[in-house]
Amino acid sequence: MSYTAEDERLINAAYEKMLKSCERVCKNEESWNYIKRAFFLAKEAHSGVRRRSGEPYLLHPIAVAQIVLDEIGLGVKSVVAALLHDVVEDTDYTVEDIEHIFGAKVASMVDGLTKMSGVFNADTSEQAEYFRKVLLTLSDDVRVILIKIADRLHNMRTLQYMPLNKQIKITGETIYLFAPLAYRLGLYPIKSELEDLCMKYRFPEEYARISALLEETADKRQEYIDRFCKPIIETLDKNNIKYDISGRVKSVYSVWTKMQRKQIPFEEIYDIFAIRIVFDALPFPSEKTQCWQIYSSITDLYAPKQDRLRDWISMPKANGYEALHSTVMGPDGQWVEVQIRTRRMEEIAERGFAAHWKYKKATLSQNDDAFDTWLKKVRDALNSPTESAVEFLDNFKLSLYTSEITVFTPKGEQRQLPNGATALDFAYDIHTKVGDHAIGAKINHKIEPITKPLKWGDQIEIITADNAKPKAEWLDIVTTTKAKQKITAYLKREQQNNVENGIALFESRLAEYNVAMSGRVLRKAMQAYGCSNKDEFYSHIGAGIISLDNLEKVLKTSSTSKLLKFWKLFRDSDNEEGDGLAKSETTENFVIAPCCSPLPGDKVVGFRDPVSGKIVVHKATCDELNRLASQYGKHILKDDIKWSQHKAMSYLSTIEIRGIDRMGMLSDITHIVSDDFSINMREINLRSHDGIFEGQVSLYVQDADSLNALMDKFRQMKGLESVKRIDNPVVE
Repeated sequence: MSYTAEDERLINAAYEKMLKSCERVCKNEESWNYIKRAFFLAKEAHSGVRRRSGEPYLLHPIAVAQIVLDEIGLGVKSVVAALLHDVVEDTDYTVEDIEHIFGAKVASMVDGLTKMSGVFNADTSEQAEYFRKVLLTLSDDVRVILIKIADRLHNMRTLQYMPLNKQIKITGETIYLFAPLAYRLGLYPIKSELEDLCMKYRFPEEYARISALLEETADKRQEYIDRFCKPIIETLDKNNIKYDISGRVKSVYSVWTKMQRKQIPFEEIYDIFAIRIVFDALPFPSEKTQCWQIYSSITDLYAPKQDRLRDWISMPKANGYEALHSTVMGPDGQWVEVQIRTRRMEEIAERGFAAHWKYKKATLSQNDDAFDTWLKKVRDALNSPTESAVEFLDNFKLSLYTSEITVFTPKGEQRQLPNGATALDFAYDIHTKVGDHAIGAKINHKIEPITKPLKWGDQIEIITADNAKPKAEWLDIVTTTKAKQKITAYLKREQQNNVENGIALFESRLAEYNVAMSGRVLRKAMQAYGCSNKDEFYSHIGAGIISLDNLEKVLKTSSTSKLLKFWKLFRDSDNEEGDGLAKSETTENFVIAPCCSPLPGDKVVGFRDPVSGKIVVHKATCDELNRLASQYGKHILKDDIKWSQHKAMSYLSTIEIRGIDRMGMLSDITHIVSDDFSINMREINLRSHDGIFEGQVSLYVQDADSLNALMDKFRQMKGLESVKRIDNPVVE
């Protein structure tokens, strides 16, 4: 089916707009012809094909090319690859055809983009292989990933045409992987838009409400910004500095996550905006010196908050971001963040890797910087063999640190680690052997355990011992991809050795009793010793965890051992009436996700577990749900899950409270819970120190509304400063 006249008009309008943007990158006739050939090939290949919206499909690759040009700032080859990115996957054209017409580099990029599409449509068993191969291009040609991010951004902008289950799958992938990846590559505006779009489709009511609140307060906020900026403008003008000054408002998603994290209303968020100063740097003195000079001028006007000074000029973020941030006391007693950066820093902050690479080429820098170091780490991570696609994606996401700290070796060498990294992460960052044999650390010349979390500026020396070796519990200590992979690799090698030793020991003991090896014998022994599979059974024998001294008695036992252990992924309901969920399927098929413990009244999403077949019910805000949606999107239920209204059940929920200690506080809390709300309390645990108390209250509630009402009542108590719901409490 060919395109209509209206279709042709839409296509030509989009094409002309794209060509207008190409003026920045096309320096000669050859470049123009290169792009035009790509457009006409894509038009012929996608002829008559339409998107779910009914629009001509060709509008999508044109839109991706537009993003690549305007919002990322890439060049001619990237535009060509963007126009052709779906041609090999969706039409009869091959990678060889693309190479013949457009050359090896564009063909390689299109091939990478085609495989990247396969990652999220493939079976789980294929994901790791595809994803690892594509992401290896990060070290060779980051443009493949940048174009894929542009592709994802346009798909998110048109997500309204997708059914609900597809929206959950795509937003899950986006928030779990693409938004952090955009941040890591320095594309902060794209990262923010992806997050906002995810929220818009997953939580439309909350998105609309916060958007409206930001709009309602816009005039008042602008009035304050103008008043705050007026003396700064006078000072900058007096010093003959060429600059732009503006107030940047937090994204809707950023405001919402802060409200969720701190469990506070919109009115209590005071850092909704920041002031940004972008100036034209002079040839002399250095950019760094000029930034500090402007900072000095501002702090002559407004008092700075010393613990909120951030110098990302001396040591840029790992995504290349450079700026000087300071929080100062503005009019009416309000703290205001001021960001100071040059035009060059602004372009890197807005366009990330593309701008960073352009400036690096311009300065002919040969030294590794934060980007280069991270890319090397990614390649090391990707080259490490991983059996599980889930494990692989999780490990890759770990390398997308959203917050870093800088620490130092004993000789003063800088090392970048994620916020929350431990001394053990540092040990593995130095060398695998150092990590494998670590027993402790000297942090700032003081002996500390390897589990000690590191802080910005710490100087660390690792203490090792030849007989030390990795332990399984180390996996819960470390946060970096490298450390997790090296520990896992060691444990797998050790397990394999234990399995081999265990097989030999088991078969030898059977021979002593003149018992022939068989599947029945193995199953009986596994059940008796509480093992769920033969690898676990043999490994435990080889490691000495299982002793075979009573094996003869086990083999003579006719009844199945009562020691059989069942390991369950999900917690079943204790109530015979089910989980209080209403849907066409029987309630026995539903289980409540222990990672987020949803309550009736919470917005929930159903995920069919591929192993058990049960439908696991998650809160719509659950991080684990985003991870599952990014890897098992087809298992997200198409229909909404609704809570049943007629079943009176109780659900365990935990509240975290903090405040100023006083006589009678505990009595007041228990009075509200028991007398005012008639709620059963499972446990209360409060700790007081230096006049401040904090702790947790675990209770059985019927739904989210009753829990919220109780929390609102708590907030009215004298001295109680913070009341938060904990989704996944650990109750001993």
